[in-house]
Amino acid sequence: MIAFLEGKLEARYNDFVVLNVNGVGYRVEVSTTTYEQLPDLNSEVRLRIHHHITDNDQRLFGFFTEREQKLFENLITVKGVGPKLGLTIMSGLKAPLLIEAIIQQDQAGLSRIPGIGKKTAQRIILELKDKILESVGSREPADGQQSTSYREEAISALQALGFKKRDAEKAVMGILDEGGEESISGIVKKALAQLNK
Repeated sequence: MIAFLEGKLEARYNDFVVLNVNGVGYRVEVSTTTYEQLPDLNSEVRLRIHHHITDNDQRLFGFFTEREQKLFENLITVKGVGPKLGLTIMSGLKAPLLIEAIIQQDQAGLSRIPGIGKKTAQRIILELKDKILESVGSREPADGQQSTSYREEAISALQALGFKKRDAEKAVMGILDEGGEESISGIVKKALAQLNK
């Protein structure tokens, strides 16, 4: 399996690029988000790769960030969402906004993405909400350790979603200082809203 490719940007089209890696041209499909971050032609670029293999096909999908790659890989586990639709979804909403839409169960927002109907939006929310928040955990800490555990769990969850530790800490501390949150997932939801502004 290919984990990443690093080479010269040989060509770029609307939905894929050609990377020249030591004289071998790799066709790598990309989302709009990744496409917008590409350097000029003939520049060096490094993309994280999802290598999708089926019985009669092999395709490479490229991403700049681990968060985008993980989100894409989660999306294509949803029944009815293949790599092509997964890339369309990633192009329709940037990763942080897509994560927020899934966690907030924003079915209408997901349905506005081309190719996503009401049923697919429902399935994405149903199948991915818990996966995205699984690092948050459902267990509640003991009374004396509640604040510290909440902080650490929420920061870990945000890091797992691809946010930098410093940014996650700042957002979580701000929410805890305001008070009133009763659950870790509530803290994460509020932090996502802040971090995605």
